[in-house]
Amino acid sequence: MSRLGKIREALSSPVEPQALGKGREKLAAVMVIIHGPEPTIIMTERPKTMHHHAGEISFPGGTWQQNDVDMLETAVRETGEEIGVTIERDRIIGQLRTVNTLNSGFAIYPFVAVEEESPRIKPNSEIESVLRIPLIPLLKTLEDDKDPAHQSIMEMYTFKFQRHLIWGASARMLHQIYASLSSNSLI
Repeated sequence: MSRLGKIREALSSPVEPQALGKGREKLAAVMVIIHGPEPTIIMTERPKTMHHHAGEISFPGGTWQQNDVDMLETAVRETGEEIGVTIERDRIIGQLRTVNTLNSGFAIYPFVAVEEESPRIKPNSEIESVLRIPLIPLLKTLEDDKDPAHQSIMEMYTFKFQRHLIWGASARMLHQIYASLSSNSLI
């Protein structure tokens, strides 16, 4: 089995796209896209002019809208809008645990797609740049924040890619991937 196939197997999980929030929280969904023979993950850099999460590195995705049937539809729609990539619902192989943002108060539903081919990307104005990051080398840059003040609030991790620091909710999602791949001896 290829390395990408092993990653697909390790990250496969039930997909439960319904929002299970309290009704008042802000809801968002993202698409974690892993592709290629050298497993690569797609992340985006948000423009510094954005209202929420300006300049941050994140997965393609965005805010739930009332006409979205469920959180998976939000992830599919937003991924198409932001980077011009359509991932069909039946191509979703798993879902990570919901992650909450500390500052903006979003509950984020991350869905996972593993594709053999590298998707063609056409970013919109919400994206400063698209990052295609080799997955395993990225996960090896994991740093735990040992500051007890942070630990009492929420798990804090950082990952590094070139000049970019990945932190916050995106890093907590990457940590879930790290934990899954580590437990399957893929890192």
